[in-house]
Amino acid sequence: MAASPLPDPGFGLYVHWPFCLAKCPYCDFNSHVSAGIDQARWRRALLSALGRASQEVEKRPLTSVFFGGGTPSLMEPGTVGALLDAIAGFFPLTDDFEVTLEANPTSVEAGRFAGFRAAGVNRVSIGVQALDDASLRFLGRRHTAEEALAAVALAARHFPRMSFDLIYARPHQTEAAWGAELSRALALGPEHLSLYQLTYEEGTPFGAAHARGILPALDDEPAARLYEQTQMLCAAAGLPAYEISNHARPGAECRHNLVYWRYGDYLGLGPGAHGRVRGEATTAHRVPEAWLAAVDEGGDGTDMRAALSRKDRASEYLLMSLRLAEGMSLARYAALGGVPIDETRIAGLIEDGMLIRESDVIRASAQGRLVLNSVIAALAN
Repeated sequence: MAASPLPDPGFGLYVHWPFCLAKCPYCDFNSHVSAGIDQARWRRALLSALGRASQEVEKRPLTSVFFGGGTPSLMEPGTVGALLDAIAGFFPLTDDFEVTLEANPTSVEAGRFAGFRAAGVNRVSIGVQALDDASLRFLGRRHTAEEALAAVALAARHFPRMSFDLIYARPHQTEAAWGAELSRALALGPEHLSLYQLTYEEGTPFGAAHARGILPALDDEPAARLYEQTQMLCAAAGLPAYEISNHARPGAECRHNLVYWRYGDYLGLGPGAHGRVRGEATTAHRVPEAWLAAVDEGGDGTDMRAALSRKDRASEYLLMSLRLAEGMSLARYAALGGVPIDETRIAGLIEDGMLIRESDVIRASAQGRLVLNSVIAALAN
């Protein structure tokens, strides 16, 4: 196979902290509310699981570590530091090694920023979600807009790199309201923004309320207009979309998430964490107590380990890489799956204005990104 014109995917490590102070009504992540957390026990277990997991993979250069959750800013900074020290002992690190930690903007958690920076975190991602108090209450958030803005300013002082999240396409949200909110966010001068349309996931309070007909969703057409408005405002501010929901100044993209979207290998550590290494998928025990018990018994917390078929690997690459503005390599797809994508399908999508092709690379057009799931389905073998 000829060398891909696209960047190397890299190699990442994801650490899942499963605890939150409260469960947001839209969230379907593996998060749990606990009255008391034995921080020392969790530090020992995570270090033990990391040591065992590291023995299962080659010692290749590590691109990134991402502490996600849950709410990892509830971890003690000393635990983060101990894990990063251990990681540096197990793996060589790339020159641009990235360590991201997700944080909520409550005053208690923001007060730990200095400790996390001293521990080795060099990028923080803050769950702002909205910039007005009424929307924050609707989303079940425990912070105010004022606290969010203070946390963003504090993070900018402590960390060389910072991002924050917003959720839009909320019920009845207008273009004028979202434009004003997004413009206010852009005026803060972020290098990276994650901007997600609100969805009602099965198994969440919002999902149940929507199913009962008491929580409306924004219709597809106004939601699409908000998406297009988002692309326009962010591009004008110098933060074009490099992924369907993520915007960054050139060079400020999240390196860890690029590992996923470029279909690189990554280890998953902690309750419910997923991994992809050497064509094998892993999943850890979701329930924190079950994960701890598995580690105490001498494992790394893994609940499932399965080899991916060639078709599965090609399908995953297609699904992930077409989310990126840079697109995907047709040669790599063929090498993963053993079968190239039908050229007539590609030609038809190009003719319809949904795809752009440059030699070996295909990428979704602006029109195609609006219906990306349909584009991916049309290409899948």
